[in-house]
Amino acid sequence: MTTDALAAYADTNETVLTGALILALPVAVLGGLVSFFSPCVLPLVPGYLSYVTGVGGADLGAARRGRMLAGSGLFVLGFSVVFVSAGALFGSVGNVFQEQREVLTRIFGALTIVLGLAFMGLLRRVGQREFRFHHRPAVGLAGAPMLGLVFGIGWTPCIGPTLTAVNALAFNESTAGRGALMGLAYCLGLGLPFIVAAVAFRRALGAFGWIKQRYALVMRTGGVMLVATGLLLVTGAWDRIVYELTYWTSTFEVAV
Repeated sequence: MTTDALAAYADTNETVLTGALILALPVAVLGGLVSFFSPCVLPLVPGYLSYVTGVGGADLGAARRGRMLAGSGLFVLGFSVVFVSAGALFGSVGNVFQEQREVLTRIFGALTIVLGLAFMGLLRRVGQREFRFHHRPAVGLAGAPMLGLVFGIGWTPCIGPTLTAVNALAFNESTAGRGALMGLAYCLGLGLPFIVAAVAFRRALGAFGWIKQRYALVMRTGGVMLVATGLLLVTGAWDRIVYELTYWTSTFEVAV
């Protein structure tokens, strides 16, 4: 299938749920999950929850669920604003650079491969720098959304690789709306564990301990996912799979 044929077919299908999204949304959710369980985020979860709820770390297990739910939800809302906006931006850029989309998609794919290898620890000098704002918002529910914004803007090296892959797929969508949906899917994977950890803190600690003992597996699994996604983008296999999915889903008819 040629690029022109893919473009022509895409022009005839303007539905929200395209073949590309069917393939990309689960990748984005999985990317968010990998980010949450990475060594850069998981150990900080009790601290984040204590900060956004105003409850001391030793008292988190006994805190009211309503307060824990509100604090974690506002925190997730804060970083979702950042990541959904980033997805919309990359989708808009993809639309502007439609003529160069194939080349730029391959570049993003190559970058995703490099970051995937770094995620697995195979490239020690790549992705080791951390960009974050050191502004500390107010403690408690009032400061929870702001802390979420700070978390989103100053992402750690562990979040960077997975988020780059998601934004590469958002760019490939070539619309702001679909790009935003990609960002929302990423936030779903990253944010739901925060909320679950907040409302079931004691049980979550046991699960977190099990995962901490298997950090190497988490990092390798996430790295393999990123490398595989990058290879699909670089080789053009992503577009071919998307075309087949789009054609396949277009044949479905709702029974009356």
